[in-house]
Amino acid sequence: MLSQSVRDTIKATVPVLADHGRDIIMCFYRNMLAEHPELKNVFNMAHQQKGQQQEALARAVYAYAANIDDPQSLGALLDGIAHKHASLGIQPDQYPIVGKHLLGAIKEVLGAAATDDIMHAWEQAYGQLADVLIGMEQGLYQQRASGAGGWNGWREFVVREKNPESEEITSFVLAPADDGPVIHFEPGQYTSVAVQVPALGVQQIRQYSLSDVPNGRTYRISVKRESGTEEQPPGYVSNLLHDHVQVGDRIRLAAPYGNFFIDVNATTPVVLISGGVGLTPMISMLKRVLQSPDQRQLLFVHGARNGRVQAMKAKLRQAAAEHDNFQLIMFYSEPLPTDQAGQDYDYEGFVDVRPIADRILLDDADYYICGPVPFMRMQHDALMNLGVKEARIHYEVFGPDLFAEQR
Repeated sequence: MLSQSVRDTIKATVPVLADHGRDIIMCFYRNMLAEHPELKNVFNMAHQQKGQQQEALARAVYAYAANIDDPQSLGALLDGIAHKHASLGIQPDQYPIVGKHLLGAIKEVLGAAATDDIMHAWEQAYGQLADVLIGMEQGLYQQRASGAGGWNGWREFVVREKNPESEEITSFVLAPADDGPVIHFEPGQYTSVAVQVPALGVQQIRQYSLSDVPNGRTYRISVKRESGTEEQPPGYVSNLLHDHVQVGDRIRLAAPYGNFFIDVNATTPVVLISGGVGLTPMISMLKRVLQSPDQRQLLFVHGARNGRVQAMKAKLRQAAAEHDNFQLIMFYSEPLPTDQAGQDYDYEGFVDVRPIADRILLDDADYYICGPVPFMRMQHDALMNLGVKEARIHYEVFGPDLFAEQR
């Protein structure tokens, strides 16, 4: 337990972090990766190049300092970080390395302003945070290793199927190379894929939602090709999977993790809201709900640019036609001349829950959102303005950004 004087010192540094947080984190990553280049195999180097990872960690440190008196308010944030760390295989002996370079970066950037009292307080605070995360992660590792078909670390899988779902998204069905079972997962969770990226000369790890229901034998992931823009380079891993990984090839997977998943035991209505490739965890949730004998009311709101890039559109329309308890509402922001209103899509434009409020405001419903951060913030705020309680809104963000820190 941190003393009051330590907490007071940490809180006093909040304005400093707001002003210098990014510089501190840039310094932290630069020094740590120079001394420990092996960690490039863990960190997302594309996000490093674009500065996104630095921004995310700066916000996380800021959030920790700002909430030092109320650690319970950080529960969901820390839980998400623990799941992400477990999916990357982070180990307790890596925490002192991070601590050393984080404290060193604070001292280097702040100079004389980083007094002995400030450095001592941050050493204490980081030590407590590390202990909490290590404990959470060890619990996750134990849970995954002890379950039927479970494992820790990396396990080899064979690509059994490679199926294009749209012009941008391809699904991969993966089975263990050892022919053993795979551990159960909750609909909405993800697995990590580790591949060697020749262009970087290092291993890279990416998280992909499991896009089918659990079956005990295989996993399916659905990967969007990240082609890149003038501002953003192409996705190293997504392009490698699309262009070079074929049926029969082997890739390494971590056990499933993630704290964004549907309550399969509930019987209340479910509203799924996604944009683009954010539909992948929703497909797993949707199929699991439709398997339930309870016939839960289910509504899926999805947005895509047009029919060429919308994944699994025929399967979704078929499911809506076959299940009376399932409604599908599609938004196309840039429909093609070949896309038919009322058949391929229901509304033109970006996803907007306001004109469909009478259909999605269901008693005791839970709302699950997945997509880019601006999309998720927009849907979250719109639902709140419609009177949906915060506790009923659940969301998932991939990549380095942390939605909870941006609200």
